Amino acid sequence: MNRILNRASIISLAATLLVTLLGTSSSSAAAEHTVASPFAGDFSAVIPAATQLGTDVRSASVVNDAAKPLLAQPLQTQPLPVPAANVPVAVAASSLEQLVATRDDAGELTGELKCLAGAIYFEARSESLEGQLAVGRVIIARARSGRFPASYCGVVYQTAQFSFMHGQAMPSVNAQSPLWQKAVAMARIADAGSWQSPAEGALFFHAARIATNWRMTRVAQIDHHIFYR
Repeated sequence: MNRILNRASIISLAATLLVTLLGTSSSSAAAEHTVASPFAGDFSAVIPAATQLGTDVRSASVVNDAAKPLLAQPLQTQPLPVPAANVPVAVAASSLEQLVATRDDAGELTGELKCLAGAIYFEARSESLEGQLAVGRVIIARARSGRFPASYCGVVYQTAQFSFMHGQAMPSVNAQSPLWQKAVAMARIADAGSWQSPAEGALFFHAARIATNWRMTRVAQIDHHIFYR
């Protein structure tokens, strides 16, 4: 009987030791796995509350994309507007000389502009650009005044108004002459109103060497011409 009890005690002790050893081994393995995991604590920083709220994979990927640096996102650009065809681009000029130099006068010269350029050329080709502009603006002011013919050619061809006119014919001009090209540029500028003339509003002018008794308002003297309205 004592032998049986001793044997039972030994078996019971052995079983207890075995259970203890197995529990210790299992706890050590679990602790080792927890420490060795490379992802421990990482997911909470990238996708917080994803597991807590039951967020699916698609939602987690959206949050992950939002956490990327701004420069990693594709740039949202818009194309520049395309300028409309045949729309002139305004050119800022600090002087009349610069305006003339930056003009593109390759376009067709109409009959009216030829008359205006002719008056500028024959009356003021030896004058400064301001003087040429002032002559051109007188022609334009006359055409718009209602007191003279209502066109540039009508003003220039009006009888006994300009000494360079011989009857109803304007003298011929060398179209390749730099002076003519400058007169054409000034005619375009005067017609477009691209530059303010110092003699704006004048309807008459004469050479400064000529003494007159005109009872009109003197507007300005530019080079060798005096302008009145």
